[in-house]
Amino acid sequence: MGAIIFWALVRTAILIPSLWLLQGYIEYKYWWWFGIMTVYGVVIHPAMIQYRFFVEENKEISEDTLCSSCKHFDKTAIICLIYDKHPTVNNLPCNGNEWEPVFDEAK
Repeated sequence: MGAIIFWALVRTAILIPSLWLLQGYIEYKYWWWFGIMTVYGVVIHPAMIQYRFFVEENKEISEDTLCSSCKHFDKTAIICLIYDKHPTVNNLPCNGNEWEPVFDEAK
């Protein structure tokens, strides 16, 4: 998940100076629309696609493993918070020894 944000920031850091340099070549009334469309096309849309791939790639881990029902599992980063390791389908960081069920206070 952090890689998605990192590369979005890198693309933004490259895009802002590029847009600033192009400002003189594009008519002002079109420049804002060009800028908005470019930010969407270069920064936002690729980040959305990368996030969709991330969710799809980790769907089985976040739904079908023992870690997914543990209170130490962070579903947004697919990580065990105790061991600071990413579980896989075949490898649990704690081997089930530190597993604690999620306590739902709403019930």
